[in-house]
Amino acid sequence: MSLPSRNVLAEPTQRLDALTGLRWWAAFLVFFYHMLVFAPVPGVLAQVFSYGYFGVTFFFVLSGFVLTWSARPAVSTSTFYWRRFARIWPSHMVALILAIPVFYTFAAVPEGSFLKPFDLAILALSVVLLQAWWSNPLILFSGNPAAWTLTCEAFFYALHPWISRVLVPMAKRGALLLAAGVVLYAFVYRLGVALAPESWLPLVPLPVQRLPEFVLGMALAWAMRNGWRPRIHPFVGVGAMAAAILAILLSTRLNGVIPLIGYVGTFANELFTVGCAIAIVALASASLRGRRVFFDTRIQVKLGEWSFAFYLIHATVIYTALRLFGLQPPSWTNLIWYVVLLAVCIVAAWALHSFVERPLERRMRRWKDKRDAKRSVPVGVA
Repeated sequence: MSLPSRNVLAEPTQRLDALTGLRWWAAFLVFFYHMLVFAPVPGVLAQVFSYGYFGVTFFFVLSGFVLTWSARPAVSTSTFYWRRFARIWPSHMVALILAIPVFYTFAAVPEGSFLKPFDLAILALSVVLLQAWWSNPLILFSGNPAAWTLTCEAFFYALHPWISRVLVPMAKRGALLLAAGVVLYAFVYRLGVALAPESWLPLVPLPVQRLPEFVLGMALAWAMRNGWRPRIHPFVGVGAMAAAILAILLSTRLNGVIPLIGYVGTFANELFTVGCAIAIVALASASLRGRRVFFDTRIQVKLGEWSFAFYLIHATVIYTALRLFGLQPPSWTNLIWYVVLLAVCIVAAWALHSFVERPLERRMRRWKDKRDAKRSVPVGVA
């Protein structure tokens, strides 16, 4: 018989280092995707790299999973919000400051350039993480262009305590039904966009569009906290993501040859979302059963811990190279650039994590904890 939900929430949960390691590879995928703007590679490899943006989908599902997996009843809503703010905002601000001289100019913007005219009001939206509520690229990709995802994350964080109030009373079956429901909703929404591209559906802001990915992660984590342990081999889990990309790639090549196969590409993000869910559940379940997983090696876990900083800084490094050296012609020798810039990004991520992200998060958390402790002391008690 399962424990009441409030007791489940109080039960300790173990670290899932394999998921931290896998998070690094998701950031690595996004790096590949952005490298194409500077050093494209020929052939099918370029097509594979072009799907690297799916790493963001993995981040969204994993974010919902991890926050719900680590949730504790003693953490107040205000403390949760402050900890999330302390986790992302200091590094975001440093990365934003570094990005401005790379992506902005006071001069006239040349035709076809990635540069943007300096606009303090638009940059202010990036400071407060509101840029992704607009679809205009000048706003959506303002400041540090990779940071549009933080607008989505901030929205998810704002909703997490309230979604949790609905989720926590659910048992394992209810959580799994919610997971299935949000996946179904995501597919139905995408079908609606495909069938009615002139309707209001494509105009739904990105944070709302991507919310099902986050909620899916939450639901899966709660099902696992209630004892769900599906026996999915980690290779099958990670293979589900690879299979989704392969199916999408084949659909583009066989479109017009096989009837209706083009619709696979229509549901590309939704298919990869399901692949992410299978991978996360497979790795988490294996870890909880005490099984060693390829992704929980020390170096991968460390890289996974740096992955947020890596994500924030990588586009700035790549576009700096683009400004300095210009667009490289497609060539296999461009893989040398991948190695060089990857090394630069890793060093920069280490520095941002070690000297900004980790120390400032700790200080900000300690400040809030001390403030809460003082408030909890009864009046008149020394």
